[in-house]
Amino acid sequence: MIAGPAPHDPALSSGPGYLRGPVVWRGPGAPTSTHDERLLDTSQQTDWLHTDPWRVMRIQAEFVEGFGALAEVGPAISVFGSARVPRDSRWYTMGEALGAALARRGYAVITGGGPGTMEAVNKGATEAGGTSVGLGIELPFEQGLNPYVQLGINFRYFFVRKTMFLKYAEGFVVLPGGFGTLDELFEALTLVQTHKVNSFPIVLLDRGYWAGLLDWIGHTMTTADTISPVDAALLRVTDDVEEAVEWVSAGVPQAPASSPE
Repeated sequence: MIAGPAPHDPALSSGPGYLRGPVVWRGPGAPTSTHDERLLDTSQQTDWLHTDPWRVMRIQAEFVEGFGALAEVGPAISVFGSARVPRDSRWYTMGEALGAALARRGYAVITGGGPGTMEAVNKGATEAGGTSVGLGIELPFEQGLNPYVQLGINFRYFFVRKTMFLKYAEGFVVLPGGFGTLDELFEALTLVQTHKVNSFPIVLLDRGYWAGLLDWIGHTMTTADTISPVDAALLRVTDDVEEAVEWVSAGVPQAPASSPE
């Protein structure tokens, strides 16, 4: 144990205090025991497992696991879409066709690993002989990785998972989806807009589904000057799977860097 000065001692603000790496404590808030002492204390509670410093280690571990697992996947395209799409839906069929088409071009597919369109894309890629990756996320309700995922990783943290979607992909194809899909879409769009990632095409599948959103982006937002017209051009939309694959294979011109606000 390190004995600190009394609370009224002037040395509280001028002494060396308690040092832990780059962190310094002075005064009554300073720790009263060392790491070794706490390590060997069998009466310790497990609350420390849930504190922020320990979470940093978990976050670091997730990055390390993700980087290690995905580093040799090769050229890949990340695909997003709804988990709620039934297997008899035309969007499921579209997802299967997309996964197969990307696999035939030599791309691995990276999805969220869940059911619905994610399953469809993984299935299409697997059955076409390609590499099928699923990046799952811990949720309050059990979702699990679909059976067509060949390489699967489950994450605790959304931001770690998003990094993997972006770091190991050469582009995005986005099928119809909900809030999660929109979150991933606009995360990628902002990074492209601000040139945090370069030569990164983003293609939307199903004109009818995305028409309202694209109209709002292309007219309401540009008219209000909250984005520039070149920002609106960062998104491409098609009903044709092969055309989508052509676009992500070729890349698309990037707009000048601008503010996301």
